[in-house]
Amino acid sequence: MQPTIRTEPEVKAKTKTKVKTRTRIAIGTAAVVAAVGTFTAGVGVAQAGDEQSRRGKVTEREIAGLFDQWNAALQSGDPEKVADRYASDAVLLPTASPKIRTDRAEIVDYFEHFLQKKPRGEKVRSVINILDGNSAVDAGLYRFYLTDPKTGVTKPVDARYTYEYEKRGGKWLIVNHHSSVLPAEG
Repeated sequence: MQPTIRTEPEVKAKTKTKVKTRTRIAIGTAAVVAAVGTFTAGVGVAQAGDEQSRRGKVTEREIAGLFDQWNAALQSGDPEKVADRYASDAVLLPTASPKIRTDRAEIVDYFEHFLQKKPRGEKVRSVINILDGNSAVDAGLYRFYLTDPKTGVTKPVDARYTYEYEKRGGKWLIVNHHSSVLPAEG
């Protein structure tokens, strides 16, 4: 077999084609590497964001659960446990008292009397607004079943409520609680 002899222009053209092909391959490879790197970085950021959401972002479910914790404290029958759900500077506008309660002693006093009725609460309707990572408002309607200590008769009482919560020292506390008997329509 005889070797193929190429002319100088043919050699230059073939060399130029090889260079273009190699350049295209290099650019293509760089693009793929960049895309994979960008995708990987994006996944890492997204996962970190998801992790942050799981740890730092407040959910409506979490805020709704604060009522359940408060209601469980009521079920304990211990006014101190109920008062533990409130911040030291909380304001309580209670359902069954005309007096505004603005410190722990007053809040405990209210619940000493209210707990004699063995209250059991359930939410009827709730609207939760998360203000930021450390504060939220839960407002709506709830129903309490109250037992008359003298007669033992239990009756439902419908009321409207507003709980304002703040996270202090890593713990959700009630800073403002308003509750009033639901007025008749009219």
